[in-house]
Amino acid sequence: MAMLTVERLHPDFGARVTGVDLREPLSDAAREEILAAIDGYSFLCFPNQPFDDERQLALTRRIGEPEPSHVALGQEGRIEYFGTIGNVQPDGSALGNSHKKTVFLTGNNMWHSDASFKATPAFVSIMCAYEVPAEDGLTQFVSTRAAYDRLSDDRKTEVDPLIVIHDYVYSRSKVAPDAVSPSLAASLPPVRHRLVRENPRSGARNIFIGSHARSIEGWSDPDSRALLDNLVDHATAEEHIYSHSWQPGDLVIWDNRCLLHRGTGYDADRYRRYMRQTRVSGEGSTLSQ
Repeated sequence: MAMLTVERLHPDFGARVTGVDLREPLSDAAREEILAAIDGYSFLCFPNQPFDDERQLALTRRIGEPEPSHVALGQEGRIEYFGTIGNVQPDGSALGNSHKKTVFLTGNNMWHSDASFKATPAFVSIMCAYEVPAEDGLTQFVSTRAAYDRLSDDRKTEVDPLIVIHDYVYSRSKVAPDAVSPSLAASLPPVRHRLVRENPRSGARNIFIGSHARSIEGWSDPDSRALLDNLVDHATAEEHIYSHSWQPGDLVIWDNRCLLHRGTGYDADRYRRYMRQTRVSGEGSTLSQ
């Protein structure tokens, strides 16, 4: 890294990055360094970056094409690039544990890759932390690239050609049977993805799994679940997890192509949490990789 100072966070992936003020417009050289760091480290934490929505959207656009929120688009037909992670509302109030919005967000506590349920899944997510709980509220990450590398040769041969069906309604129905409105469900039909993806710049391979992965094409449901659950367990063994303890001012960029993440939960009756997320769209279907 010529401009960035990088400190590794976990043996498998992740880096704490300093040496750049992301609130300022990125030069071409800085943008290329960040893209290379995403390919190399998958998870980048830029501490002490006090942001706002305007700057975050500008950074998102500089990295790639912003991805519209599937909820706003599917339920209201409205283009919105931001999602709020936490219980703080636009008027400054905070929702408690029993509110339906808080319950819906507990779906994020399952291991997943953001927007894997879209035909063109997300490239990166960008999260800015403003208010964080005094206890809990961590986000955990694992590398599915490292997980693929740990597979036996026989298992790699088995999984390399497989196609997986990813289904938003399937995953969110685990939270509550009526968690997804009819209009949102209609806007997000099940999609097909390769079980094994390849980074177009480095050639590194990874498994593409998580809570939205419903079944393997051509397999029975029990056999599908057995393999998919086994792969998640393999990827998320405790020694492979990096747990990020959020601090106000953290700006984090993570690569949805090759990371799984989940929230650990927090007490929304006691604490406020306010984080803003944008995403950058991927370059196309995984089926063309």
